[in-house]
Amino acid sequence: MAKRSPGLRFQPSGGERKAQVPVGKKQRLVIERLAHDGRGIAFPDGRSWFVAGALPGEDVEVRVLGARSQVVEARTERIFTAAALRRAAPCAHAGRCGGCSLQHLPHDEQLALKQRTLADQLQRFASLEPEEWAPPLVGPELGYRRRARIAVRWDAKGQRLEVGFRAMSSQDIVAIDDCPVLVQPLQPLLRALPALLSGLDKPQAVGHVELFHGTQSALLLRHTTPLSEADLARLRSFCVTHAAQLWLQGAGEPQADQAGQPLGYRLERWGLELQYRPGDFVQVNGGVNEAMVAQALQWLAPHTDERVLDLFCGLGNFALPLAQAVREVVAVEGVQAMVERARDNARHNALGNLHFFHADLSKPLAEAGWAAQAFDAVLLDPPRDGAFEVVRQVGVLGARRLLYVSCNPATLARDAAELARQGYRLKRAGILDMFPQTAHVEAMALFEAG
Repeated sequence: MAKRSPGLRFQPSGGERKAQVPVGKKQRLVIERLAHDGRGIAFPDGRSWFVAGALPGEDVEVRVLGARSQVVEARTERIFTAAALRRAAPCAHAGRCGGCSLQHLPHDEQLALKQRTLADQLQRFASLEPEEWAPPLVGPELGYRRRARIAVRWDAKGQRLEVGFRAMSSQDIVAIDDCPVLVQPLQPLLRALPALLSGLDKPQAVGHVELFHGTQSALLLRHTTPLSEADLARLRSFCVTHAAQLWLQGAGEPQADQAGQPLGYRLERWGLELQYRPGDFVQVNGGVNEAMVAQALQWLAPHTDERVLDLFCGLGNFALPLAQAVREVVAVEGVQAMVERARDNARHNALGNLHFFHADLSKPLAEAGWAAQAFDAVLLDPPRDGAFEVVRQVGVLGARRLLYVSCNPATLARDAAELARQGYRLKRAGILDMFPQTAHVEAMALFEAG
């Protein structure tokens, strides 16, 4: 093969490659519209700029956070002309803390953005629109979060402990003395936490801290080396003062400092209490969770003589209320520890018509003994990856009604397209505002066999 002349230049087929935009560069932009994740979008020089904290129509100065090919990610540094709908953020840390991205957008506009996102995904990936749009399921826009993970890092150079939340698009930690989205019982723990952790004999041993609130408040401390007796005494005294359980996690699973302490949450409408352990999946928004369960039962409209399948059942969040309304519930979960916890919850609530199974839901359902008999209805609440393998096989279950609870509109739309291919109609859909002040979209969709 002949060698190429060193004097020749070869350009990509698309033409001359543009110079990469350097991180840290400042740029003035006019924002044209919002992306699904709530960032503003501008298109200077043929590139797509995604700008955190910017709204359509705004003239802003931004700082580049990263760039690849024709896409640039940036954050707002200065606003020259503000949009009429911009509001003052309710949190003093907005724009720096990475926990909330939409506080500058009024709540009704946040809901409209999430509704558009769901509708766009269903149309784009499934060419579907529901026969009926349900109004958004909402709760308070602040003071809703009953679980929070607190970042902790030892600064060896400064000989100090950093405590707070991760900064936006960074591993930096923003010190937080007040978080408006946390439920009120966790606020005093959050405010007092930095002083507690900094006062430990070995603060560098702290990995992270999680706060929980349900039937009781709880504090989980992840530690990388054993704690001294003095530090244990400090932690115990702190938890007694704040009426919180203490949980510790070293190399293994989280353990309660005092054995036998139940940690749980209540579903008041059904008189149910579900117990869990730190590390289990629990919806962070208690009020919207209860309203979501009620709406799921209303849409699914189960009859007392029916047999219902609950897939990805977790702790039994849907399965236990369903069991009060139907003849039998078969509940399936992919995490063995959660299956055991769900069984315990059924026993604790004196429900005998529930049957729990551990199964890999990416495998064919026909191989599972629990799927041998037909079901009248199916409820599924999968993780962000969705439930494509399940919906591909849903025909073997015989159910004419299927309720899908989603935390990712893109995978919901993909799965909805498969259900439509099998003859299911999208009867109803709507958003669930589980995470106000963020662009995270949860949704519910009801399908019926044609």
